[in-house]
Amino acid sequence: MNKQNKRVLITGSSRGIGKAIALQLAEAGFDIALHFHSNQAAADETKEALISHGVQVSCLQFDIADREKVKAAIEDDIAEHGAYYGVILNAGINCDTAFPAMTENEWDSVVHTNLDGFYNVIHPTVMPMIQTRIGGRIITMASVSGIAGNRGQVNYSASKAGIIGATKALSLELAKRKITVNCIAPGLIETDMVADIPKEMVNDLVPMRRMGKPSEIAGLAKFLMSEDAAYITRQVISVNGGMI
Repeated sequence: MNKQNKRVLITGSSRGIGKAIALQLAEAGFDIALHFHSNQAAADETKEALISHGVQVSCLQFDIADREKVKAAIEDDIAEHGAYYGVILNAGINCDTAFPAMTENEWDSVVHTNLDGFYNVIHPTVMPMIQTRIGGRIITMASVSGIAGNRGQVNYSASKAGIIGATKALSLELAKRKITVNCIAPGLIETDMVADIPKEMVNDLVPMRRMGKPSEIAGLAKFLMSEDAAYITRQVISVNGGMI
């Protein structure tokens, strides 16, 4: 299996960080399983951009919190196109509010979507990946909030800290299979999630005095997906302009 035959599933890849990762991996020659939740127009636009790099693209639509639909969509895609070489767990949600005012739904929706999404997406991909006997790459997406915590994000911080713990544990189980499992922890990146943060606050929070670009996360993901990263596993790599 050469690199042109290696496929990578990227959740939340129709826009933002996921789209940037998909584009860089397609440029590097990886086939892409493009996932989106509801924005069909964005997914179609991204698919066309990926195809322009001469790679194969399949599209999957599901809510990462819906276990049965995730499982069915992934199993169908694997049956049709073969096992994934890589999985990038990028999709997630936030719902920020001070903890005393946080509702049960605000807690449950964020924790279950982000943390259950780890199981729902990665679990059905692992055995097919193992059975290829060529190794593989799993990358999860945490956050500076999952490492240091952040006011107004107790639910989000909890879910991302859980992702970090699950990533480290899974890496131990898959290391002998030549499957690396690493976590990227972005800081403030120019996406819809942080679009309302004023520049003055960014300057106060980030030593580099700017937000990061999705392409700067994508560059790290592309490296971790490469042969050069074969001996890197169980790591949490921060990309945050020096926040922590």
